[in-house]
Amino acid sequence: MKIIVTSVMVDDQEKARNFYTEKLGFRVKSDIPVGEYNWLTVVSPEDEHSVELLLEPMAFGPARVYQKELFDANIPATMFGVDDIQETYDKLLELGVKFKGEPVKMGNVTIAIFEDTCGNLIQIAEQH
Repeated sequence: MKIIVTSVMVDDQEKARNFYTEKLGFRVKSDIPVGEYNWLTVVSPEDEHSVELLLEPMAFGPARVYQKELFDANIPATMFGVDDIQETYDKLLELGVKFKGEPVKMGNVTIAIFEDTCGNLIQIAEQH
């Protein structure tokens, strides 16, 4: 058994598509109309057969509460791995991504948290 899709709730799929592709560099893998919304997934361009991230529309009321509570508590909705966190941090800052602070070393990992413009905090991590 393996993980093939995981999701992050977003308040606007088009805004999410733009952020996750233009700012973060992911590539759209699936974009299939399903009623009012789309089955919209992105993948890493480094491994297009890796886990897909579903940009899940905020269509379920309790999900809005959950998303807001996570955000207000400064808890990231998900985490992405990077090879060089300082380089990634600097690049994303240049692209206008809003970080909660500078990268912080915690044991054998360095992390930084940013807003995805769609209601979530996302953590990036470099393992040492």
